[in-house]
Amino acid sequence: MSLSPTWHGVDLKWAYADLLSSIYRHTGYSRTAYDVLHDALIRFAISSNPNRMLQPQAYLHTIVRNLLIDGHKEQARFVPLISEDAESELMADYDQPLVPSAEHLVDIQQRLAILQNIIDLLPPRCKETFWLFRIEGLSQQEIADKLGISLNMVQKHIMRAMLDLLEAKDLLA
Repeated sequence: MSLSPTWHGVDLKWAYADLLSSIYRHTGYSRTAYDVLHDALIRFAISSNPNRMLQPQAYLHTIVRNLLIDGHKEQARFVPLISEDAESELMADYDQPLVPSAEHLVDIQQRLAILQNIIDLLPPRCKETFWLFRIEGLSQQEIADKLGISLNMVQKHIMRAMLDLLEAKDLLA
Protein backbone atom coordinates (compact mmCIF):
# COMPACT_ATOMS: atom_id res chain seq x y z
CA MET A 1 0.00 0.00 0.00
CA SER A 2 1.57 3.29 -1.10
CA LEU A 3 0.98 6.57 0.62
CA SER A 4 -0.37 9.47 -1.40
CA PRO A 5 2.04 12.37 -1.78
CA THR A 6 1.19 15.33 0.41
CA TRP A 7 2.14 18.99 0.25
CA HIS A 8 1.50 21.23 3.26
CA GLY A 9 -0.89 18.54 4.50
CA VAL A 10 -2.88 18.34 1.26
CA ASP A 11 -3.25 14.97 -0.45
CA LEU A 12 -1.99 15.81 -3.93
CA LYS A 13 -3.51 12.69 -5.48
CA TRP A 14 -6.93 13.86 -4.26
CA ALA A 15 -6.25 17.43 -5.40
CA TYR A 16 -5.22 16.46 -8.94
CA ALA A 17 -7.80 13.72 -9.40
CA ASP A 18 -11.00 14.67 -7.59
CA LEU A 19 -10.69 18.39 -6.97
CA LEU A 20 -9.27 19.20 -10.42
CA SER A 21 -12.07 17.30 -12.17
CA SER A 22 -14.62 19.16 -10.03
CA ILE A 23 -13.06 22.49 -11.00
CA TYR A 24 -13.06 21.44 -14.66
CA ARG A 25 -16.81 20.70 -14.48
CA HIS A 26 -17.36 24.27 -13.26
CA THR A 27 -15.06 26.04 -15.73
CA GLY A 28 -15.28 23.82 -18.80
CA TYR A 29 -11.63 24.55 -19.63
CA SER A 30 -8.72 22.40 -18.53
CA ARG A 31 -6.18 25.26 -18.46
CA THR A 32 -8.53 27.38 -16.34
CA ALA A 33 -9.08 24.43 -14.01
CA TYR A 34 -5.32 23.98 -13.57
CA ASP A 35 -4.90 27.73 -12.96
CA VAL A 36 -7.62 27.74 -10.29
CA LEU A 37 -6.13 24.69 -8.57
CA HIS A 38 -2.62 26.13 -8.60
CA ASP A 39 -3.84 29.50 -7.29
CA ALA A 40 -5.73 27.68 -4.54
CA LEU A 41 -2.66 25.63 -3.57
CA ILE A 42 -0.52 28.77 -3.34
CA ARG A 43 -3.16 30.57 -1.27
CA PHE A 44 -3.41 27.51 0.96
CA ALA A 45 0.36 27.43 1.46
CA ILE A 46 0.66 31.11 2.38
CA SER A 47 -2.46 31.21 4.52
CA SER A 48 -1.86 32.12 8.14
CA ASN A 49 -5.15 30.58 9.30
CA PRO A 50 -4.28 28.05 12.02
CA ASN A 51 -7.38 25.96 11.22
CA ARG A 52 -6.14 25.10 7.74
CA MET A 53 -4.17 22.12 9.04
CA LEU A 54 -7.14 20.64 10.92
CA GLN A 55 -8.98 19.78 7.70
CA PRO A 56 -6.69 20.69 4.81
CA GLN A 57 -8.88 19.22 2.06
CA ALA A 58 -11.96 21.09 3.28
CA TYR A 59 -9.97 24.30 3.61
CA LEU A 60 -8.52 23.92 0.09
CA HIS A 61 -11.98 23.16 -1.27
CA THR A 62 -13.26 26.40 0.30
CA ILE A 63 -10.44 28.35 -1.32
CA VAL A 64 -11.29 26.80 -4.70
CA ARG A 65 -14.96 27.64 -4.28
CA ASN A 66 -14.09 31.28 -3.47
CA LEU A 67 -11.77 31.50 -6.49
CA LEU A 68 -14.52 30.15 -8.76
CA ILE A 69 -16.98 32.70 -7.36
CA ASP A 70 -14.46 35.51 -7.86
CA GLY A 71 -13.85 34.32 -11.43
CA HIS A 72 -17.57 34.24 -12.12
CA LYS A 73 -17.99 37.78 -10.76
CA GLU A 74 -15.09 38.97 -12.90
CA GLN A 75 -16.63 37.43 -16.03
CA ALA A 76 -20.00 38.99 -15.19
CA ARG A 77 -18.40 42.43 -15.65
CA PHE A 78 -18.07 41.74 -19.38
CA VAL A 79 -21.12 41.95 -21.60
CA PRO A 80 -21.21 40.19 -24.98
CA LEU A 81 -21.62 42.40 -28.03
CA ILE A 82 -24.83 40.55 -28.93
CA SER A 83 -26.79 37.81 -27.19
CA GLU A 84 -25.93 34.16 -27.78
CA ASP A 85 -29.39 33.52 -29.28
CA ALA A 86 -28.99 36.36 -31.78
CA GLU A 87 -25.48 35.22 -32.63
CA SER A 88 -26.52 31.62 -33.29
CA GLU A 89 -29.47 32.84 -35.39
CA LEU A 90 -27.20 35.07 -37.45
CA MET A 91 -24.57 32.36 -37.81
CA ALA A 92 -27.20 29.94 -39.10
CA ASP A 93 -28.01 32.39 -41.91
CA TYR A 94 -24.43 33.22 -42.86
CA ASP A 95 -21.28 31.24 -43.36
CA GLN A 96 -19.10 34.30 -42.77
CA PRO A 97 -17.90 35.50 -39.34
CA LEU A 98 -20.22 37.75 -37.37
CA VAL A 99 -19.43 41.44 -37.91
CA PRO A 100 -21.49 44.19 -36.28
CA SER A 101 -23.28 46.52 -38.67
CA ALA A 102 -22.11 50.09 -39.21
CA GLU A 103 -25.25 51.32 -37.42
CA HIS A 104 -24.51 49.12 -34.43
CA LEU A 105 -20.92 50.38 -34.26
CA VAL A 106 -22.12 54.01 -34.41
CA ASP A 107 -24.61 53.28 -31.63
CA ILE A 108 -21.87 51.78 -29.46
CA GLN A 109 -19.60 54.74 -30.20
CA GLN A 110 -22.33 57.21 -29.19
CA ARG A 111 -23.03 55.35 -25.93
CA LEU A 112 -19.34 55.30 -25.08
CA ALA A 113 -19.10 59.04 -25.80
CA ILE A 114 -22.00 59.71 -23.40
CA LEU A 115 -20.32 57.61 -20.70
CA GLN A 116 -16.98 59.37 -21.29
CA ASN A 117 -18.67 62.79 -20.99
CA ILE A 118 -20.27 61.81 -17.70
CA ILE A 119 -16.96 60.54 -16.34
CA ASP A 120 -15.15 63.69 -17.60
CA LEU A 121 -17.63 65.90 -15.73
CA LEU A 122 -16.84 64.24 -12.39
CA PRO A 123 -14.61 66.16 -9.98
CA PRO A 124 -10.93 65.18 -10.52
CA ARG A 125 -10.54 63.16 -7.29
CA CYS A 126 -13.88 61.41 -7.87
CA LYS A 127 -12.89 60.56 -11.45
CA GLU A 128 -9.50 59.24 -10.36
CA THR A 129 -11.06 57.12 -7.61
CA PHE A 130 -13.65 55.69 -9.98
CA TRP A 131 -10.98 54.91 -12.58
CA LEU A 132 -8.78 53.10 -10.04
CA PHE A 133 -11.73 51.10 -8.72
CA ARG A 134 -13.62 50.12 -11.87
CA ILE A 135 -10.93 50.11 -14.55
CA GLU A 136 -7.71 49.23 -12.75
CA GLY A 137 -9.48 46.94 -10.26
CA LEU A 138 -7.87 48.24 -7.07
CA SER A 139 -9.62 47.60 -3.78
CA GLN A 140 -11.09 50.52 -1.87
CA GLN A 141 -8.37 50.23 0.77
CA GLU A 142 -5.65 50.24 -1.89
CA ILE A 143 -7.16 53.38 -3.40
CA ALA A 144 -7.32 55.08 0.00
CA ASP A 145 -3.66 54.26 0.63
CA LYS A 146 -2.58 55.34 -2.86
CA LEU A 147 -4.44 58.66 -2.81
CA GLY A 148 -3.88 59.39 0.90
CA ILE A 149 -7.60 59.73 1.66
CA SER A 150 -9.91 57.91 4.04
CA LEU A 151 -11.76 54.74 3.11
CA ASN A 152 -14.99 56.64 3.71
CA MET A 153 -14.01 59.26 1.09
CA VAL A 154 -13.15 56.52 -1.40
CA GLN A 155 -16.62 55.03 -0.90
CA LYS A 156 -18.26 58.45 -1.31
CA HIS A 157 -16.36 59.12 -4.56
CA ILE A 158 -17.31 55.72 -5.98
CA MET A 159 -20.96 56.18 -4.97
CA ARG A 160 -21.06 59.64 -6.57
CA ALA A 161 -19.67 58.32 -9.85
CA MET A 162 -22.01 55.31 -9.84
CA LEU A 163 -25.04 57.50 -9.13
CA ASP A 164 -24.11 59.88 -11.97
CA LEU A 165 -23.77 56.92 -14.33
CA LEU A 166 -27.05 55.43 -13.08
CA GLU A 167 -28.84 58.71 -13.84
CA ALA A 168 -27.46 58.54 -17.38
CA LYS A 169 -28.88 55.05 -17.85
CA ASP A 170 -32.00 56.58 -19.47
CA LEU A 171 -29.80 58.24 -22.09
CA LEU A 172 -28.22 54.92 -22.96
CA ALA A 173 -31.43 52.89 -23.17
